[in-house]
Amino acid sequence: MAFGFKRSTSSDDRLDNIEEIIQRMLADDRIVFDLAMSILLDGVDWKTVKREIKATDHRVNDGEREIRRDLVVHASVVGAIDTPAILVYMSIVKDIERIGDYGKNLRDLGKDGVDLSDFPAWRELRAEVSQMIADTAEIFSARDHERATELLVRGDELLDEFDSVVSLLVRGEDDRPHAVGRALAARYLKRIVAHLTNVLSAVVMPIDRLDYFDEDPEDRE
Repeated sequence: MAFGFKRSTSSDDRLDNIEEIIQRMLADDRIVFDLAMSILLDGVDWKTVKREIKATDHRVNDGEREIRRDLVVHASVVGAIDTPAILVYMSIVKDIERIGDYGKNLRDLGKDGVDLSDFPAWRELRAEVSQMIADTAEIFSARDHERATELLVRGDELLDEFDSVVSLLVRGEDDRPHAVGRALAARYLKRIVAHLTNVLSAVVMPIDRLDYFDEDPEDRE
């Protein structure tokens, strides 16, 4: 099976539309993420961004449904020749939708009073993960194999960092405030990065291993 999901030079308007929706969904995911992290890190009142987060997440959900409808129509018109593309889009669109859901989970932590403003490392993580969402959109659009590979390596490093944060908290080796909130935030960030790596995997992996990078490295066979 060939490696990497390439854009077809003969794709019809439906597939072009799907590519555009994917870009919009990832842009909206970044908005939800940035707004949620502003509650946790910048003291933004969750009520002031509640409506924007909800509306933006609804756009992400609408995009997922639109893509699925377009894929059904495309499959019925084009037939089996485009089955690989349909499988890839069906897989990654769910990953993209889930990123928005974890953004809402981060918002809920702020709603419950979690405050990470005194933790500089979380500001760095916020900036990197936010940029990773944007970079994933760009890399997927360009089907940039080299950049996808580089970002997947960094994604693995981030997954390990999030696991380390949780392990320290579970073992009681970090007794600073908001331990539970920080553990949950680390898990949510880990899932966001994992879903991004799944999208990136479509650029470099065969179709049957699209979720390869969602597994812990030691579990990958």
